[in-house]
Amino acid sequence: MRAILLTLIGLAAAACGLILAPAGLASAESAITTIGDLQAQGFDVKIDRVGSAPLSECVVTNVRNPRNRTEFVPVLGDRGRGGVVPVIVERTVTVSLDCSAR
Repeated sequence: MRAILLTLIGLAAAACGLILAPAGLASAESAITTIGDLQAQGFDVKIDRVGSAPLSECVVTNVRNPRNRTEFVPVLGDRGRGGVVPVIVERTVTVSLDCSAR
């Protein structure tokens, strides 16, 4: 039982670290690169933008609201005792873009 509890605590801590990671990505990188990186990490990227310039000319102004939706999945532990572990089933993040004509 203690091993399952420690595993759950470790998984929860790792999930918290993943939630906070995208916040550091907002910079002068191209919008295409930032969005691609986030999608490669498994995020469904929501975009809000100001302006109508092509995406290749947009600048990332903010990356926010990273969310992980988890579901608890039953597992069979040692000695036949069951438990549950959280599994991330959906990840979303919002990217704000400045696509104003310069």
